Amino acid sequence: MNLILATLLTSAAAFAPSQVAQTSTALNAFESELGVQAPLGFFDPLGLLDDADQERFDRLRYVEVKHGRICQLAFLGNIITRAGYHLPGNIDTAGTQFDSIPDGWAAVGAIPQAGLLQIIAFVGFLELAIMKDVTGEAEFPGDFRNGSLDFGWDTFDEETKLSKRGIELNNGRAAQLGILGLMVHEQLGGTLPIVGDM
Repeated sequence: MNLILATLLTSAAAFAPSQVAQTSTALNAFESELGVQAPLGFFDPLGLLDDADQERFDRLRYVEVKHGRICQLAFLGNIITRAGYHLPGNIDTAGTQFDSIPDGWAAVGAIPQAGLLQIIAFVGFLELAIMKDVTGEAEFPGDFRNGSLDFGWDTFDEETKLSKRGIELNNGRAAQLGILGLMVHEQLGGTLPIVGDM
């Protein structure tokens, strides 16, 4: 009987929460930053911010916002073209129409080489000249207003600004996973609800 009781107590102790010492690390420095949300809290599984300073954090946040914006456009573009909406007219002087270009990854091989070079040059131009803080007036990483575009941002109070920035971060994170999911499912084939045939 004593053996059974001892076994039960020891197995119950295995499920009891253990005391974890609170340590002060570089990770604790960023736990109050925008985007740290439940249920994960501060999530850095690759340790990119181990021993990082604020400048490193701001650089990674800038990259996260930029990739989130690109993925939001990519996801929306993928869904719209799969729904059958294409630009009118021709993509080149040979008469290839926009609606003859297939959806998804297949479009990369179907676009004429000169068109791909134009896309790459345009993205490079945006990256080097437009989509950055040219004037040094940015309030936060990813603020590309450069003193000219406002759309009412300066009329918001600080709480609303933080809320809108948090919404953009979450939408960008969701879009990154969304476009990844669409690309994977396209390679797998089949049919998805709303999206249709892959």
